Amino acid sequence: MGSTGKFVLLSAIWGSSFALIKVAVDAGVPPVQVALARCLFGALALWLICAVQKAAVPRDARTWGHAAVVAVLLNSVPFTLLAFGESTVDSVLAGVLNATTPLTTLAFALLVVPGEQVTRTRLAGLLLGFAGVLVLLGVWRGLDGDVLAGGLACLGATTCYGAGFACTRRFLSGVPHRASALSAVQITCATAQLGLAAPLLSGPPSWPGWSALLALLVLGAAGTGYAYVLNLDLIRAAGPTVAASVTYVTPLWSTALGAVLLAEPVGWHTVVGGAVVIGAILLTRRPARRPRAVTTAG
Repeated sequence: MGSTGKFVLLSAIWGSSFALIKVAVDAGVPPVQVALARCLFGALALWLICAVQKAAVPRDARTWGHAAVVAVLLNSVPFTLLAFGESTVDSVLAGVLNATTPLTTLAFALLVVPGEQVTRTRLAGLLLGFAGVLVLLGVWRGLDGDVLAGGLACLGATTCYGAGFACTRRFLSGVPHRASALSAVQITCATAQLGLAAPLLSGPPSWPGWSALLALLVLGAAGTGYAYVLNLDLIRAAGPTVAASVTYVTPLWSTALGAVLLAEPVGWHTVVGGAVVIGAILLTRRPARRPRAVTTAG
């Protein structure tokens, strides 16, 4: 499969995640159980990939410790928050709100990653992104309590993603192991965390029905398993800039699938707000201007 095919497939997998979560929560699966099933199936898929690749697994406690912290920020908490959010808001809104992840990632990177600098362009992009979120939520109409809670939960998930990606960049990016092995360790840690939390928060699991089980299986094995490896392949084949642009396409998939498969409405403010958020991301990724060389007359 070429780079274009991988790009389209990855954006489709991640874009479909929101519709799959909606199917599960509408079937009555508690949010924490959605997160647990997602991580469990994702971990199984990743360990299978590691076995096929014969990837070496990290054994040092330091790597596992960092992976456990990252698992909280990138998996356990945000997966639960997203599922909770989609119990009260449409998958269309959840998918577009998720597009703010690069903005929250930048905000945390400025705080924790050495060398990251605040510029006027980046600051303007962050403020524009905040304005886009307000448009997405339609704040001028007044917000229903459930919609507000769901929207804030989705934004809480993207905030966790921002912190998690910044921590990954600082503490795991230099670890000499294949991405599939590191991902397997991370998702396994998340599965263990949620396995302990789920019985306390929602009780024992119950039969969700075949449609919900299929949605969770695809959500975990594809969206939380294979997608990690596919993303790495895309980075290696086309570069990180192309891979990062998946963020711009994912909301298109989530909106289309939510509207077509789940018959969810798409308001004008969703389209406009999403465009503003993507514009804000593009603004924050503009390269900084280099200072002009100072010349003197001889």
